Amino acid sequence: MKIEDILSEKTISALNSLYGASAEKISFEKTNPDFEGDLTLVVFPFLKISKKKPEETANEIGIFLKDSTPEIAAFNVVKGFLNIVIDNSFWLNYFKQINGKSFVNPKIADDASVVMLEYSSPNTNKPLHLGHVRNNLLGYSVAEILKAAGNKVIKTNLVNDRGVHICKSMLAWKKWGNNETPESSGIKGDHLVGKYYVEFDKQYKIEVARLIELGKSKEEAEKNATILLEVQDMLRKWEAGDEEVLSLWKMMNGWVYSGFDITYKKLGVDFDKIYYESNTYLLGKDIIEVGLQKNVFKRRDDNSVFIDLTPDGLDEKTLLRADGTSVYMTQDLGTALQREKETNFNKLIYTVGNEQDYHFKVLFLILKKLGYSWAEGLQHLSYGMVELPEGKMKSREGTVVDADDLMQEMIDTAEKTSKELGKIDGLSDEEAKQLFNIIGLGALKYFMLKVDPKKKMLFNPAESIDFNGHTAPFIQFNYVRIQALLRKAAGGWNFNDLDVFTHNINLLPKEKELIIKLYQFNQVVNQAANDLNPALVANYAYDLAKEYSQYYHDTPILKEEQKDFILFRLHLSKTIGIAIKEAMGLLGITMPDKM
Repeated sequence: MKIEDILSEKTISALNSLYGASAEKISFEKTNPDFEGDLTLVVFPFLKISKKKPEETANEIGIFLKDSTPEIAAFNVVKGFLNIVIDNSFWLNYFKQINGKSFVNPKIADDASVVMLEYSSPNTNKPLHLGHVRNNLLGYSVAEILKAAGNKVIKTNLVNDRGVHICKSMLAWKKWGNNETPESSGIKGDHLVGKYYVEFDKQYKIEVARLIELGKSKEEAEKNATILLEVQDMLRKWEAGDEEVLSLWKMMNGWVYSGFDITYKKLGVDFDKIYYESNTYLLGKDIIEVGLQKNVFKRRDDNSVFIDLTPDGLDEKTLLRADGTSVYMTQDLGTALQREKETNFNKLIYTVGNEQDYHFKVLFLILKKLGYSWAEGLQHLSYGMVELPEGKMKSREGTVVDADDLMQEMIDTAEKTSKELGKIDGLSDEEAKQLFNIIGLGALKYFMLKVDPKKKMLFNPAESIDFNGHTAPFIQFNYVRIQALLRKAAGGWNFNDLDVFTHNINLLPKEKELIIKLYQFNQVVNQAANDLNPALVANYAYDLAKEYSQYYHDTPILKEEQKDFILFRLHLSKTIGIAIKEAMGLLGITMPDKM
């Protein structure tokens, strides 16, 4: 039973016994580090029933709890705050229960909530870039955290594989590609297609500049550039099912998918289900008829369909153009309905940058107005953009930080730093190569995930690989330190002896702190799942590693004289290692055994 639950029950008894009344909710918070205590009860809400001053009320409740609760060692009162010290015996008994065990329960109950989580959603006209990296790592980590919190999770990806932007790459390749392929050029498929997306923009700008020189206005030039008109014609042919255009589209998209697969594998993310916009862009038209019948939607004189959301503080939103073609909102309405029918989800979470906040407000509100009860389970995992010291990225100009190049840069930096610090001494070439990958990619993932998703972030590769900073390499090093300690001790100590450390152990303050930290593992995971915020898990892993690092430096373990203390400290180290590894695993980060 959780100590918070024990104290809640006892506090209810105290209120009934002392004041003949109770409270609806009893909650405890972590004690302010300036005061002695583990948990604090704020007594101000109870003053109405106690009819006494805060200090007197807190003292009376404290005395009652201390007399009736063996888990309480002491208490103190600071104004209206009752600070409670939990007895070491409770923490030792808790540690015996979790010693050497996994903190993440792999079993998901049959009646668990079904959560569909969408992330990645790339365009097939360019390779994945730095912004996609944050999206993928965030989506994947949230999925793992949700699973650890007991949910059935369906990881999904909606690939944007159609539209004008796709045709730009296609047209540029057709005009200037000379039948170049990934095989003939040695260029990764998604990079090759991205090359022609950049080429289109270059040629378009040249033509616009020429038209302006001939006397056209900037607006006229941009609208009437021949190359743009050709792209628009290509899109019309695609929608009409033109065989030549479809064949080119399938070939170039195939190159991109092969490239994406390589990037996803290296990044360590995957999906349970992939949707393609080319299959879903017509979805939603049936919803239009439903909305019109329910009088939720209205038709304009030009035959377009819209919904008026001005009473809700938003605006009018067109859902069907005058020519009968659908817009992105229509597609998203239809896709959400299709997914609910397929999975009967409890929640559907969209991992999309905060520039789309308004879009999702409108989408969710429309579905609620249409009467779909499941719309209450829709969430937008909104996150801030990743920026560089040089400013924002622009794909069409070729100024993005490519995901593949970024990962390789991180691995190369990890190799350089590791060699300088002597981290590969005694490792084979293959082991060293594997270590560089683990450190480099771990540093990238941790740097992206340690920041609250809602905040925009400035990416700095150099800061992320620092064995003494708030980084993955620091956490990984302390994990490796634990594994080295256990290997060293393995020959002389029986790790199956679970009883020896329950007797005659006087916990050091730092040992108590570490056990309390272990106690908080699942609380942190559940809070991270509730908030859709991997930063909580990332910072937990860092705090645990930092506390253990200090403990390791200040406390003798194998050099301790008493056998019971040695064995206890080895068990504690081993369990902390498990917690660190599993917390980092929820971020998609691998832990090395040696460095």
